[in-house]
Amino acid sequence: MNLVLVPLGGVGEFGKNMWVVGYGEDLVVLDCGGMFPEEEMLGVDLVIPDISYLEENRDRIRAIILSHAHEDHVGALPHVLRKINVPVYGTRLTLGLVEGKLEEHRIRNSVELREIDENTRLELGALTFEFIHVNHSLADVVAIAVHSPVGTLLYATDFKIDHTPINGQVTDLQKLAELGAKGVLCLLSDSTNAERPGFTLSEKVVGETFMEAFSRAKGRIVVATFASNVHRIQQIMDAAVRFNRKVCVVGRSMINNVAIASRLGYLTVPDNLLVDVADVDAYDPERIVIISTGSQGEPMAALTRMAMAEHRKIEIESGDTVIISASPIPGNERLIGKTINHLFRQGAHVIYHSVSGVHVSGHASQEELKLMLNLTQPRYFIPIHGEYRMLVHHARLAEQVGIPKENIILTDIGDMIEMNAKSIRKTAKVEAGSVMVDGLGVGDVGTVVLRDRQQLAQDGILVVVVGISKQTGVVVSGPEIVSRGFVYMKESETMIEEVKAKVVETLEACAERDLSEWSMVKNQVREVLSSFLWERTRRRPMILPVVMEN
Repeated sequence: MNLVLVPLGGVGEFGKNMWVVGYGEDLVVLDCGGMFPEEEMLGVDLVIPDISYLEENRDRIRAIILSHAHEDHVGALPHVLRKINVPVYGTRLTLGLVEGKLEEHRIRNSVELREIDENTRLELGALTFEFIHVNHSLADVVAIAVHSPVGTLLYATDFKIDHTPINGQVTDLQKLAELGAKGVLCLLSDSTNAERPGFTLSEKVVGETFMEAFSRAKGRIVVATFASNVHRIQQIMDAAVRFNRKVCVVGRSMINNVAIASRLGYLTVPDNLLVDVADVDAYDPERIVIISTGSQGEPMAALTRMAMAEHRKIEIESGDTVIISASPIPGNERLIGKTINHLFRQGAHVIYHSVSGVHVSGHASQEELKLMLNLTQPRYFIPIHGEYRMLVHHARLAEQVGIPKENIILTDIGDMIEMNAKSIRKTAKVEAGSVMVDGLGVGDVGTVVLRDRQQLAQDGILVVVVGISKQTGVVVSGPEIVSRGFVYMKESETMIEEVKAKVVETLEACAERDLSEWSMVKNQVREVLSSFLWERTRRRPMILPVVMEN
């Protein structure tokens, strides 16, 4: 019997991290992430993995185990748990942040959350799990060792080796080395920075940059970062205390996460440091620091609304210093650039990643990736967590440290991989891909709907309304033309009249045959107008004929 692996997301892309590991009748899900929608996914709020494979095997699933609480690892959890309700395991902070998310979706009471730490040994059917503390841009992150009858798999997603972490808890290199000495059958390792040589800088570097930036700032300071980056938030607060500034927290997720991290002891907030957003204007500008969401330029986030002068309580003023303490997630560069431009227009001094040291990565660079490979000495290696070119670069690093090329697997979403001590191979392909979340709808927006939205966004819509006598087939009213996003009616009166004439001409031609099939009539009107408008405008608006019987 073989150990089975199936990636349902997180390879060849950033986000949707979800792996299924199985032996015999036992399946366990590692992580349950979402992904930012791509630019062409108009109106889509979140992209999650297709879990058809999990639904087909729901009786075999023992649990979901989370490595940490970033959205690309937990974002899909509320949607998945509505279909597959199994126990969820995670570290204390991970479950604290997940609990808030489940409460927002009103499913907390139906979900069983179970806490683990680096001392936990968890048995789920034929599989046994243990957990190794690693550093990342979030506290309480673990690598997951999966012990099976045929060998040990190590899932080391999202890590770096930081020798001076903010909380003093370094990556447990000793435990990784012990696993390597006992024998690791397969390593799954983070490829995000596989193209970046050297080592990733310590999180403490950002704290030093904050101190320098705060010392120079004359007015208010606004710092945008990820709401989950508790260590970064702690350093902002430490700098605020050092320079005698009060702190205001804005953005729903930032407020929630600060409250949870403080309650659980992961964030130290001195008494009287925090002030309410309604009281910010009562303080001199040089006494205020605002910690905000919006480091990725999200349209509805607090910083974006400030930049667009749309925030209800806070306006960016000339003399404000805005620090964007994050690097762009691939695909978000344009949104962030737009936000930065608007902040400059408002008169702010903006400090951001490409021109300063206000952010360091939470992911291992090449030398750390090599160290992970050398410590664990895996028989097989699968690079994960990154776009395809990053997986390729990581595979090359593995070859450099001595792993045979035939023992390295580059995988795609939906591949079923089976392994034992003698071989590793792809054996099948399961149904996998992306499911789009739009409002309360999950999966009801597909390629057809997106194509319609793209057409509406690019060329607009033309509605043709006409009344026809059911008995005689004669046009008794209309045609009336309504244009939205195509042409401005008052400036295109001549063309609109031509459109009406084309509709009448088409209806007369149809009347000579048969007007009882309205679908045929609508299709004919649509085809004629589409050709006519393309010739006149080189645009293809969505054309909606509406035929009313009188």
